[in-house]
Amino acid sequence: MKIALIGYGKMGKTIERIALTRGHEVILKIDLDNQNELTTDNLRKADAAIEFTIPSSALDNYRLCFQAGIPVVSGTTGWLSRKEDVLKEMKQYNGTFFYASNFSLGVNLFFALNKKLAALMANRPEYQVSIEEVHHTQKLDAPSGTAITLAEDLIDIHPGVKSWTLENHPHPDQLKIDAIREGQVPGIHRIRYESNVDHILIEHSAKNREGFAMGAVLAAEFCPGKKGLLNMNDLLSL
Repeated sequence: MKIALIGYGKMGKTIERIALTRGHEVILKIDLDNQNELTTDNLRKADAAIEFTIPSSALDNYRLCFQAGIPVVSGTTGWLSRKEDVLKEMKQYNGTFFYASNFSLGVNLFFALNKKLAALMANRPEYQVSIEEVHHTQKLDAPSGTAITLAEDLIDIHPGVKSWTLENHPHPDQLKIDAIREGQVPGIHRIRYESNVDHILIEHSAKNREGFAMGAVLAAEFCPGKKGLLNMNDLLSL
């Protein structure tokens, strides 16, 4: 298939390398130096777009893909307050939008594990749950989209958790998220249940960007012939 890459930083280059090894052709690569080439005419030459940019430009990028009539796969986070606007435009153009806060297979299994553990701990008020995420210093949003997904899943399942916060002194029914930025860490997510006598800890630690990039390419392969909002649960049948 022919792929347009919107965002050609470290992640974009890793996605390109994996796409080429899987027999795909990257026909458009957009970065800061050639944003004028991001047009509907150029996008129409592709079978799908993979978008990893920044929140401030993501919505315009999605709109162009919808207008061009091609599926868009996005791993950009930090824009979810505008989600309803994106879905409205997707429906307007009968588009295809594959969004994941994290494309790693391991992370999506971790999401499932988080839900299972939250259900087991739902009636254990002696345990206070918290989340810690660590990422490289170039990551602009905090907390990470992955941490927000983990938190929202906990809120849906655990009766003792009503909201999440970055504040240091949360209310008893708030889930504390610690967002740490250091070095070149690809991504670490920890969920801790703490009591007076012990703690339970589950963790996912990414070794590199390969898992994220492979998931994004698999998502692009999954999109043709489908419409609407798609996610990793659809791809992996979780």
